[in-house]
Amino acid sequence: MAQEQANPDEVVLGQEINGVRVVTLNRPRQLNGISDRVVYILAQLLEKWEKDDDTKLVIFKGAGRAFSAGGDLKMFYEGRSDDSCLEVVYRMYWLCYHIHTYKKTTVALVNGLAMGGGAALVAPLKFAVVTEKTIFATPEASVGLHTDCSFSYIHSRLPGYLGEYLALTGARLNAKEMIAAGLATHFVLSEKLEELERRLLNVNTGDESAIRAVIEEFSTDVQIDQESILNKLPTIDKCFSAETVEEILKSLESEASIDGNQWIAPVLKSMRRSSPTALKITLRSVREGRKQSLPECLKKEFRLTINILRSVVTGDVYEGIRALSIDKDNAPKWSPTTIEEVKSEAIERVFKEFSSEHELQVPSDDSNRWSGKYEQTVYAKSSQ
Repeated sequence: MAQEQANPDEVVLGQEINGVRVVTLNRPRQLNGISDRVVYILAQLLEKWEKDDDTKLVIFKGAGRAFSAGGDLKMFYEGRSDDSCLEVVYRMYWLCYHIHTYKKTTVALVNGLAMGGGAALVAPLKFAVVTEKTIFATPEASVGLHTDCSFSYIHSRLPGYLGEYLALTGARLNAKEMIAAGLATHFVLSEKLEELERRLLNVNTGDESAIRAVIEEFSTDVQIDQESILNKLPTIDKCFSAETVEEILKSLESEASIDGNQWIAPVLKSMRRSSPTALKITLRSVREGRKQSLPECLKKEFRLTINILRSVVTGDVYEGIRALSIDKDNAPKWSPTTIEEVKSEAIERVFKEFSSEHELQVPSDDSNRWSGKYEQTVYAKSSQ
C-alpha cells in the first residue's frame, strides 16, 4: 500500500510502497526550484528512510516538465538585506553530503531540466536515468554565484578539464553527453519512464545488480552526436587547463581562429557575459576541488556562498538575479566590469575560512552521521 503525505500540494511528496520510497519534487510551476521548505522536507525524508530497515530503494523524480531547475533565485534576491538565506544554504550543503554518502540504493528518474542544485540530486546517485528531454547545466557564474552544491567536487573529477568548461561557461549537456561524461548512468526514452518506475516499485530489493538489471530492460545504449562538445575535449583541455581566467580566455581566442573551431565564439560570448568576480571564484573553487575531499569541498562552498550573498566583495549576485529573474533585461552591470579589475585580495576574502563553529558541520563518521543539523549550529541559536 502507498502511504502519501496528507497534502498533495506539498513542495516535496514522499511515498512508501513496500520496500521502495519515492521522492517527488512538486513545484512544477517553478520547474521544481529548490526552496527552503524543499530542502527541509527532503532531509527529513532521507534521514527517516535511511534509518528504516524496511526501506530498500529510494527513487527521486520531478513533477511536470522538469526534474529541478536548481535553487530558487528569487528567494535569494528577497533575502539580500539580511542573512535570511543562510539557513537554506546550510541545510542544502549539509544535505548534499548525505546524498553523496546515502546508505540505501538510489535511482533518479530525470526527465527535463536538471540544473545547479537540482543536478546535485542526480549526479551523486547510484543510478541516474536520463531521457531525450534531459538537459544538464551548472550556470551559476552567469548570475554572479559559483558552482556549488558539491559541484566543485563533481566537476573536478570529470574527464580532463571538462568540469572547468562546464562551470565557467554554464554550457548545457544532453542525456547522451551526461552518460559519456559520467554524470548519468542510463538512457531511457521518456515514453518508457512510467513503466520503468512501475517495475522499480515492485522489485522490493535494494540489491544493485537487481536494480541495474531492471533499468537495463528499458535502457538503450547511446553514443554522443558528432557535433557534441565532448568531441572537442582536446581543445577544451588545452584551453581550460590554463591557470587563470585571463589565460583561458586568451587561449580560447587563439583557438577560435583555427578552421573548424566555430563553436568557440559562443563559448567566449557566454564567459564574457558572466560576472568577472564569479568566474574567478568558480575557477579557483573547481581547481581546489581536485585536491579536496567531499567534506572539504562542501565546507568551502558554504563559505563562498555565504560571503557572496553577504556581498563581501561585490553585489554581483543580486545584480545577476535582477537581470535574469526580476527585471529580465538580461543586461547585468557587473562590479568590477572586467576580469583584469578583479583584485586577488578580493578573491582571498571570499575564500577565507570561518571560525570552526561557523563552518558547515559535516559529520566526521557514521556513528554521528546525521549530526550537524542547522538547528544544532550557532546560526540557529543566534537567530532565536
